[in-house]
Amino acid sequence: MNATRTTAAPTGTPGHPVRLGLRENRLQFSLLVIVSAAVGGLVGLERTTVPLIGTDTFGLTSDLAVFSFIVAFGLTKAVTNLAAGALTARFRRRQLLLAGWLIGAPVPFVLAWAPSWSWIVAANVLLGLNQGLTWSMTVNMKIDLVGPARRGLATGLNEAAGYTAVGVTALATGYLATGYGLRPVPELIGVVFVVAGLALTLVVRDTAAHVALELARHAEPLPTGEDTGLARIFARTSWRDRSLRGVSQAGLVNNLNDGLTWGVFPLLFTDHGLGLAAVGLIKGLYPLLWGLGQIPTGHLADRIGRKPLIVTGMTVQAAGFVLALALLDRPLLAGILSAVALGLGTAMVYPALIASLADHTHPSWRTKALGTYRFWRDLGYAVGALVAGVLADALGINATIIAAALLTAASGALAARWITERAEP
Repeated sequence: MNATRTTAAPTGTPGHPVRLGLRENRLQFSLLVIVSAAVGGLVGLERTTVPLIGTDTFGLTSDLAVFSFIVAFGLTKAVTNLAAGALTARFRRRQLLLAGWLIGAPVPFVLAWAPSWSWIVAANVLLGLNQGLTWSMTVNMKIDLVGPARRGLATGLNEAAGYTAVGVTALATGYLATGYGLRPVPELIGVVFVVAGLALTLVVRDTAAHVALELARHAEPLPTGEDTGLARIFARTSWRDRSLRGVSQAGLVNNLNDGLTWGVFPLLFTDHGLGLAAVGLIKGLYPLLWGLGQIPTGHLADRIGRKPLIVTGMTVQAAGFVLALALLDRPLLAGILSAVALGLGTAMVYPALIASLADHTHPSWRTKALGTYRFWRDLGYAVGALVAGVLADALGINATIIAAALLTAASGALAARWITERAEP
Protein backbone atom coordinates (compact mmCIF):
# COMPACT_ATOMS: atom_id res chain seq x y z
CA MET A 1 0.00 0.00 0.00
CA ASN A 2 1.38 3.37 -1.03
CA ALA A 3 1.35 5.02 2.40
CA THR A 4 3.37 7.96 3.62
CA ARG A 5 5.91 7.92 6.44
CA THR A 6 5.09 9.08 9.94
CA THR A 7 5.03 12.86 10.34
CA ALA A 8 3.50 14.76 13.20
CA ALA A 9 0.96 17.34 12.14
CA PRO A 10 0.70 20.60 14.06
CA THR A 11 -2.44 19.45 15.88
CA GLY A 12 -1.35 15.87 16.58
CA THR A 13 -1.78 14.55 20.11
CA PRO A 14 0.95 12.90 22.22
CA GLY A 15 1.06 9.16 21.61
CA HIS A 16 -0.91 9.47 18.36
CA PRO A 17 1.51 10.52 15.60
CA VAL A 18 -0.40 11.62 12.52
CA ARG A 19 -0.01 9.50 9.38
CA LEU A 20 -1.84 9.35 6.09
CA GLY A 21 -2.78 5.89 4.83
CA LEU A 22 -5.40 3.20 5.23
CA ARG A 23 -3.22 0.76 7.16
CA GLU A 24 -1.86 3.48 9.41
CA ASN A 25 -5.39 4.62 10.36
CA ARG A 26 -7.15 1.25 10.22
CA LEU A 27 -8.85 1.49 13.63
CA GLN A 28 -10.35 4.93 13.06
CA PHE A 29 -11.21 4.03 9.48
CA SER A 30 -12.95 0.83 10.64
CA LEU A 31 -15.00 2.72 13.20
CA LEU A 32 -16.10 5.17 10.51
CA VAL A 33 -17.07 2.26 8.24
CA ILE A 34 -19.44 1.01 10.94
CA VAL A 35 -20.83 4.53 11.36
CA SER A 36 -21.44 4.63 7.59
CA ALA A 37 -23.37 1.36 7.87
CA ALA A 38 -25.59 2.88 10.56
CA VAL A 39 -26.16 5.95 8.35
CA GLY A 40 -27.23 3.77 5.44
CA GLY A 41 -29.39 1.56 7.63
CA LEU A 42 -31.45 4.52 8.80
CA VAL A 43 -32.41 5.57 5.27
CA GLY A 44 -32.91 1.92 4.29
CA LEU A 45 -35.95 1.82 6.59
CA GLU A 46 -37.97 3.59 3.89
CA ARG A 47 -36.99 1.74 0.73
CA THR A 48 -39.68 -0.95 0.77
CA THR A 49 -42.55 0.16 2.98
CA VAL A 50 -43.03 3.93 2.91
CA PRO A 51 -44.51 4.27 -0.63
CA LEU A 52 -46.96 1.51 0.31
CA ILE A 53 -47.76 3.22 3.62
CA GLY A 54 -48.78 6.23 1.55
CA THR A 55 -51.16 4.25 -0.67
CA ASP A 56 -52.40 1.54 1.71
CA THR A 57 -52.38 3.25 5.13
CA PHE A 58 -53.13 6.87 4.25
CA GLY A 59 -55.07 6.28 1.02
CA LEU A 60 -53.02 8.53 -1.28
CA THR A 61 -54.07 8.20 -4.92
CA SER A 62 -51.69 10.62 -6.67
CA ASP A 63 -48.21 9.30 -7.44
CA LEU A 64 -46.79 12.78 -6.93
CA ALA A 65 -48.32 12.92 -3.45
CA VAL A 66 -46.84 9.52 -2.61
CA PHE A 67 -43.41 10.61 -3.80
CA SER A 68 -43.54 13.85 -1.80
CA PHE A 69 -41.61 12.25 1.04
CA ILE A 70 -38.70 11.62 -1.35
CA VAL A 71 -38.86 15.23 -2.57
CA ALA A 72 -38.66 16.46 1.04
CA PHE A 73 -35.77 14.13 1.77
CA GLY A 74 -33.84 14.98 -1.40
CA LEU A 75 -34.20 18.76 -1.12
CA THR A 76 -33.23 18.78 2.55
CA LYS A 77 -30.27 16.47 2.08
CA ALA A 78 -29.02 18.42 -0.94
CA VAL A 79 -29.06 21.76 0.90
CA THR A 80 -27.52 20.18 4.00
CA ASN A 81 -24.69 18.70 1.91
CA LEU A 82 -23.92 22.17 0.58
CA ALA A 83 -24.05 23.70 4.04
CA ALA A 84 -21.90 20.91 5.48
CA GLY A 85 -19.03 21.88 3.20
CA ALA A 86 -19.14 25.45 4.50
CA LEU A 87 -19.70 24.41 8.12
CA THR A 88 -16.43 22.47 8.16
CA ALA A 89 -14.68 25.85 8.18
CA ARG A 90 -16.27 26.63 11.56
CA PHE A 91 -16.82 23.25 13.18
CA ARG A 92 -14.90 20.00 13.46
CA ARG A 93 -16.10 17.11 11.34
CA ARG A 94 -16.82 15.04 14.44
CA GLN A 95 -19.05 17.80 15.86
CA LEU A 96 -21.12 17.87 12.68
CA LEU A 97 -21.34 14.08 12.65
CA LEU A 98 -22.72 14.12 16.20
CA ALA A 99 -25.22 16.87 15.31
CA GLY A 100 -26.48 14.75 12.42
CA TRP A 101 -27.20 11.80 14.67
CA LEU A 102 -29.04 13.91 17.24
CA ILE A 103 -31.26 15.36 14.51
CA GLY A 104 -32.03 11.90 13.10
CA ALA A 105 -32.90 10.26 16.42
CA PRO A 106 -36.71 10.83 16.18
CA VAL A 107 -37.03 9.43 12.64
CA PRO A 108 -37.76 5.73 13.39
CA PHE A 109 -40.42 6.65 15.93
CA VAL A 110 -42.21 9.09 13.63
CA LEU A 111 -42.21 6.57 10.76
CA ALA A 112 -43.62 3.92 13.07
CA TRP A 113 -46.48 5.93 14.58
CA ALA A 114 -47.11 8.98 12.37
CA PRO A 115 -50.84 9.86 12.55
CA SER A 116 -50.88 11.44 9.06
CA TRP A 117 -48.85 11.59 5.87
CA SER A 118 -47.60 15.08 6.70
CA TRP A 119 -45.73 13.57 9.66
CA ILE A 120 -43.98 11.16 7.28
CA VAL A 121 -42.94 14.09 5.10
CA ALA A 122 -41.68 15.96 8.20
CA ALA A 123 -39.69 12.91 9.28
CA ASN A 124 -37.99 12.97 5.90
CA VAL A 125 -36.91 16.55 6.46
CA LEU A 126 -35.16 15.34 9.62
CA LEU A 127 -33.79 12.34 7.74
CA GLY A 128 -32.41 14.62 5.02
CA LEU A 129 -30.63 16.74 7.64
CA ASN A 130 -29.29 13.60 9.29
CA GLN A 131 -28.03 12.07 6.05
CA GLY A 132 -26.54 15.31 4.76
CA LEU A 133 -24.43 15.79 7.87
CA THR A 134 -23.53 12.20 8.74
CA TRP A 135 -22.80 10.88 5.26
CA SER A 136 -20.85 14.01 4.28
CA MET A 137 -18.69 13.80 7.38
CA THR A 138 -17.96 10.07 7.15
CA VAL A 139 -16.75 10.35 3.56
CA ASN A 140 -14.74 13.50 4.31
CA MET A 141 -13.12 11.89 7.34
CA LYS A 142 -12.16 8.77 5.40
CA ILE A 143 -10.62 10.85 2.59
CA ASP A 144 -8.73 12.81 5.27
CA LEU A 145 -7.32 9.63 6.83
CA VAL A 146 -6.05 7.84 3.73
CA GLY A 147 -4.53 10.73 1.78
CA PRO A 148 -4.29 10.99 -2.02
CA ALA A 149 -3.12 7.48 -2.91
CA ARG A 150 -6.20 5.54 -1.81
CA ARG A 151 -9.10 7.91 -2.37
CA GLY A 152 -10.97 5.55 -4.68
CA LEU A 153 -10.71 2.65 -2.26
CA ALA A 154 -11.62 4.85 0.72
CA THR A 155 -14.76 6.22 -0.93
CA GLY A 156 -15.61 2.73 -2.19
CA LEU A 157 -15.44 1.30 1.32
CA ASN A 158 -17.44 4.21 2.73
CA GLU A 159 -20.24 3.92 0.20
CA ALA A 160 -20.11 0.11 0.31
CA ALA A 161 -20.80 0.10 4.02
CA GLY A 162 -23.63 2.60 3.72
CA TYR A 163 -25.44 1.10 0.76
CA THR A 164 -24.98 -2.50 1.85
CA ALA A 165 -26.77 -1.46 5.02
CA VAL A 166 -29.48 0.21 2.91
CA GLY A 167 -30.00 -3.07 1.04
CA VAL A 168 -29.99 -5.32 4.09
CA THR A 169 -32.45 -3.03 5.85
CA ALA A 170 -34.73 -2.88 2.80
CA LEU A 171 -34.75 -6.69 2.70
CA ALA A 172 -35.40 -6.91 6.43
CA THR A 173 -38.27 -4.41 6.40
CA GLY A 174 -39.90 -6.24 3.48
CA TYR A 175 -39.90 -9.53 5.35
CA LEU A 176 -40.96 -7.94 8.64
CA ALA A 177 -43.82 -6.16 6.88
CA THR A 178 -45.01 -9.50 5.49
CA GLY A 179 -45.30 -10.94 8.98
CA TYR A 180 -46.15 -7.91 11.12
CA GLY A 181 -47.65 -5.32 8.78
CA LEU A 182 -46.28 -2.12 7.32
CA ARG A 183 -45.95 -0.48 10.75
CA PRO A 184 -44.54 -0.19 13.44
CA VAL A 185 -42.22 -3.22 13.67
CA PRO A 186 -40.20 -2.69 10.44
CA GLU A 187 -39.40 0.92 11.29
CA LEU A 188 -38.25 0.31 14.86
CA ILE A 189 -35.08 -1.47 13.80
CA GLY A 190 -33.91 2.07 13.02
CA VAL A 191 -33.45 2.63 16.76
CA VAL A 192 -30.47 0.25 16.63
CA PHE A 193 -28.83 2.36 13.92
CA VAL A 194 -29.33 5.61 15.84
CA VAL A 195 -27.88 4.21 19.06
CA ALA A 196 -24.90 2.66 17.27
CA GLY A 197 -24.19 5.83 15.29
CA LEU A 198 -24.30 8.06 18.35
CA ALA A 199 -22.13 5.74 20.43
CA LEU A 200 -19.41 5.35 17.80
CA THR A 201 -19.35 9.07 17.03
CA LEU A 202 -18.42 9.68 20.65
CA VAL A 203 -15.48 7.28 20.27
CA VAL A 204 -13.99 8.21 16.88
CA ARG A 205 -11.34 10.96 16.72
CA ASP A 206 -11.53 14.05 14.55
CA THR A 207 -9.36 14.25 11.40
CA ALA A 208 -8.30 17.91 11.44
CA ALA A 209 -4.67 16.93 11.97
CA HIS A 210 -4.73 14.72 8.87
CA VAL A 211 -6.05 17.59 6.77
CA ALA A 212 -3.24 19.82 8.08
CA LEU A 213 -0.66 17.17 7.18
CA GLU A 214 -1.95 16.77 3.62
CA LEU A 215 -2.03 20.54 3.16
CA ALA A 216 1.59 20.78 4.35
CA ARG A 217 2.66 18.14 1.83
CA HIS A 218 0.54 19.15 -1.11
CA ALA A 219 2.63 19.60 -4.25
CA GLU A 220 0.51 22.47 -5.54
CA PRO A 221 0.30 25.33 -3.01
CA LEU A 222 -2.86 27.39 -3.15
CA PRO A 223 -2.27 30.48 -5.31
CA THR A 224 -2.01 33.66 -3.26
CA GLY A 225 -5.30 35.52 -3.16
CA GLU A 226 -7.36 32.73 -4.76
CA ASP A 227 -11.02 33.02 -3.82
CA THR A 228 -12.12 29.87 -1.99
CA GLY A 229 -15.45 31.20 -0.75
CA LEU A 230 -18.50 28.98 -1.04
CA ALA A 231 -20.05 30.95 -3.92
CA ARG A 232 -16.85 30.72 -5.97
CA ILE A 233 -16.37 27.01 -5.29
CA PHE A 234 -20.05 26.32 -6.00
CA ALA A 235 -19.73 27.93 -9.43
CA ARG A 236 -16.43 26.18 -10.14
CA THR A 237 -17.78 22.74 -9.21
CA SER A 238 -21.16 23.20 -10.90
CA TRP A 239 -20.21 24.55 -14.32
CA ARG A 240 -16.96 26.53 -14.65
CA ASP A 241 -14.59 23.57 -14.34
CA ARG A 242 -15.27 21.13 -17.19
CA SER A 243 -14.42 17.94 -15.30
CA LEU A 244 -16.20 18.97 -12.12
CA ARG A 245 -19.27 19.90 -14.22
CA GLY A 246 -19.22 16.40 -15.70
CA VAL A 247 -18.95 14.85 -12.25
CA SER A 248 -21.81 16.95 -10.84
CA GLN A 249 -24.28 16.20 -13.64
CA ALA A 250 -23.52 12.47 -13.51
CA GLY A 251 -24.06 12.46 -9.75
CA LEU A 252 -27.42 14.21 -10.14
CA VAL A 253 -28.68 11.73 -12.73
CA ASN A 254 -27.37 8.76 -10.77
CA ASN A 255 -29.40 9.70 -7.70
CA LEU A 256 -32.35 10.75 -9.87
CA ASN A 257 -32.45 7.06 -10.81
CA ASP A 258 -32.38 6.04 -7.17
CA GLY A 259 -35.11 8.52 -6.21
CA LEU A 260 -37.25 7.41 -9.13
CA THR A 261 -36.94 3.69 -8.40
CA TRP A 262 -37.43 4.33 -4.67
CA GLY A 263 -40.96 5.53 -5.37
CA VAL A 264 -41.81 3.74 -8.62
CA PHE A 265 -40.59 0.16 -8.19
CA PRO A 266 -42.73 -0.79 -5.15
CA LEU A 267 -45.84 0.48 -6.96
CA LEU A 268 -44.87 -1.00 -10.33
CA PHE A 269 -44.18 -4.51 -9.08
CA THR A 270 -47.06 -4.73 -6.60
CA ASP A 271 -49.36 -3.66 -9.46
CA HIS A 272 -48.01 -6.67 -11.38
CA GLY A 273 -48.75 -9.12 -8.60
CA LEU A 274 -45.63 -9.28 -6.43
CA GLY A 275 -45.94 -9.36 -2.64
CA LEU A 276 -44.02 -7.37 -0.02
CA ALA A 277 -41.28 -9.98 0.39
CA ALA A 278 -40.58 -10.02 -3.37
CA VAL A 279 -40.59 -6.23 -3.55
CA GLY A 280 -38.25 -6.17 -0.54
CA LEU A 281 -35.92 -8.53 -2.41
CA ILE A 282 -35.84 -6.23 -5.45
CA LYS A 283 -35.44 -3.09 -3.39
CA GLY A 284 -32.76 -4.73 -1.25
CA LEU A 285 -30.77 -6.26 -4.10
CA TYR A 286 -30.21 -2.90 -5.82
CA PRO A 287 -28.42 -1.16 -2.92
CA LEU A 288 -26.72 -4.40 -1.81
CA LEU A 289 -24.93 -4.73 -5.15
CA TRP A 290 -24.42 -0.97 -5.19
CA GLY A 291 -22.76 -1.24 -1.78
CA LEU A 292 -20.69 -4.41 -2.06
CA GLY A 293 -19.69 -3.65 -5.64
CA GLN A 294 -17.96 -0.43 -4.59
CA ILE A 295 -15.16 -2.29 -2.82
CA PRO A 296 -13.67 -3.68 -6.06
CA THR A 297 -14.76 -0.72 -8.21
CA GLY A 298 -13.26 1.80 -5.79
CA HIS A 299 -9.96 -0.07 -5.99
CA LEU A 300 -10.32 -0.35 -9.78
CA ALA A 301 -10.81 3.43 -10.02
CA ASP A 302 -7.35 3.83 -8.51
CA ARG A 303 -5.89 1.42 -11.06
CA ILE A 304 -7.50 2.19 -14.43
CA GLY A 305 -8.84 5.69 -13.84
CA ARG A 306 -12.18 7.26 -12.98
CA LYS A 307 -13.70 8.03 -16.39
CA PRO A 308 -14.05 4.47 -17.78
CA LEU A 309 -16.02 3.38 -14.72
CA ILE A 310 -18.25 6.47 -14.76
CA VAL A 311 -19.21 6.18 -18.43
CA THR A 312 -19.69 2.39 -18.33
CA GLY A 313 -21.67 2.59 -15.10
CA MET A 314 -24.17 5.11 -16.47
CA THR A 315 -24.67 2.93 -19.56
CA VAL A 316 -25.32 -0.17 -17.45
CA GLN A 317 -27.88 1.75 -15.37
CA ALA A 318 -29.72 2.80 -18.52
CA ALA A 319 -29.85 -0.87 -19.55
CA GLY A 320 -31.35 -1.71 -16.16
CA PHE A 321 -34.41 0.43 -16.87
CA VAL A 322 -34.83 -1.22 -20.26
CA LEU A 323 -34.79 -4.66 -18.61
CA ALA A 324 -37.48 -3.62 -16.11
CA LEU A 325 -39.96 -2.96 -18.93
CA ALA A 326 -38.82 -5.55 -21.47
CA LEU A 327 -39.43 -8.45 -19.07
CA LEU A 328 -42.44 -7.08 -17.20
CA ASP A 329 -44.64 -10.06 -18.12
CA ARG A 330 -42.37 -11.94 -15.67
CA PRO A 331 -42.24 -9.29 -12.94
CA LEU A 332 -39.95 -11.02 -10.46
CA LEU A 333 -37.34 -11.72 -13.14
CA ALA A 334 -37.71 -8.17 -14.47
CA GLY A 335 -37.25 -6.71 -11.02
CA ILE A 336 -34.22 -8.83 -10.15
CA LEU A 337 -32.37 -8.26 -13.44
CA SER A 338 -33.14 -4.55 -13.35
CA ALA A 339 -31.93 -4.33 -9.74
CA VAL A 340 -28.72 -6.17 -10.66
CA ALA A 341 -27.96 -3.81 -13.55
CA LEU A 342 -28.83 -0.69 -11.57
CA GLY A 343 -26.82 -1.87 -8.58
CA LEU A 344 -23.70 -2.82 -10.54
CA GLY A 345 -23.90 0.32 -12.67
CA THR A 346 -24.15 2.53 -9.62
CA ALA A 347 -21.28 0.66 -7.94
CA MET A 348 -19.07 1.58 -10.90
CA VAL A 349 -20.07 5.24 -10.79
CA TYR A 350 -20.24 6.18 -7.12
CA PRO A 351 -16.65 5.92 -5.81
CA ALA A 352 -15.19 6.99 -9.17
CA LEU A 353 -17.17 10.25 -9.12
CA ILE A 354 -16.01 11.24 -5.64
CA ALA A 355 -12.43 10.21 -6.40
CA SER A 356 -12.52 12.23 -9.63
CA LEU A 357 -13.76 15.26 -7.74
CA ALA A 358 -10.97 14.86 -5.18
CA ASP A 359 -8.42 14.63 -8.01
CA HIS A 360 -9.52 18.00 -9.42
CA THR A 361 -9.72 19.95 -6.14
CA HIS A 362 -7.21 21.45 -3.72
CA PRO A 363 -7.30 20.17 -0.09
CA SER A 364 -7.98 23.71 1.15
CA TRP A 365 -11.36 23.89 -0.65
CA ARG A 366 -12.15 20.23 -1.26
CA THR A 367 -14.87 19.98 1.41
CA LYS A 368 -16.76 22.87 -0.22
CA ALA A 369 -16.45 21.23 -3.63
CA LEU A 370 -17.58 17.90 -2.20
CA GLY A 371 -20.52 19.64 -0.54
CA THR A 372 -21.44 21.20 -3.89
CA TYR A 373 -21.16 17.86 -5.69
CA ARG A 374 -23.28 16.18 -3.03
CA PHE A 375 -25.80 19.02 -3.32
CA TRP A 376 -26.30 18.27 -7.01
CA ARG A 377 -26.08 14.51 -6.52
CA ASP A 378 -28.70 14.34 -3.78
CA LEU A 379 -30.89 16.94 -5.46
CA GLY A 380 -31.35 14.04 -7.86
CA TYR A 381 -33.58 12.35 -5.28
CA ALA A 382 -36.01 15.26 -5.38
CA VAL A 383 -35.77 15.69 -9.15
CA GLY A 384 -36.30 11.96 -9.66
CA ALA A 385 -39.34 11.89 -7.42
CA LEU A 386 -40.83 14.98 -9.10
CA VAL A 387 -40.20 13.62 -12.60
CA ALA A 388 -41.61 10.26 -11.60
CA GLY A 389 -44.71 11.77 -10.00
CA VAL A 390 -45.52 14.14 -12.85
CA LEU A 391 -44.86 11.62 -15.63
CA ALA A 392 -46.58 8.75 -13.83
CA ASP A 393 -49.72 10.82 -13.20
CA ALA A 394 -49.76 12.12 -16.79
CA LEU A 395 -48.43 9.23 -18.90
CA GLY A 396 -48.10 6.23 -16.61
CA ILE A 397 -45.24 4.50 -14.82
CA ASN A 398 -43.87 2.88 -17.99
CA ALA A 399 -43.25 6.28 -19.59
CA THR A 400 -41.38 7.35 -16.46
CA ILE A 401 -39.00 4.41 -16.73
CA ILE A 402 -38.36 5.05 -20.45
CA ALA A 403 -37.54 8.70 -19.67
CA ALA A 404 -35.08 7.61 -16.97
CA ALA A 405 -33.29 5.26 -19.38
CA LEU A 406 -32.85 8.00 -22.00
CA LEU A 407 -31.69 10.58 -19.46
CA THR A 408 -29.14 8.17 -17.97
CA ALA A 409 -27.66 7.31 -21.37
CA ALA A 410 -27.37 11.03 -22.17
CA SER A 411 -25.62 11.68 -18.85
CA GLY A 412 -23.05 8.98 -19.62
CA ALA A 413 -22.34 10.65 -22.96
CA LEU A 414 -21.81 14.03 -21.26
CA ALA A 415 -19.46 12.43 -18.72
CA ALA A 416 -17.43 10.95 -21.56
CA ARG A 417 -17.17 14.38 -23.18
CA TRP A 418 -16.42 16.54 -20.12
CA ILE A 419 -14.49 14.51 -17.53
CA THR A 420 -10.71 14.24 -17.87
CA GLU A 421 -8.29 12.07 -15.91
CA ARG A 422 -5.78 13.78 -13.72
CA ALA A 423 -2.76 12.13 -12.12
CA GLU A 424 -2.07 13.17 -8.55
CA PRO A 425 0.98 15.47 -8.45
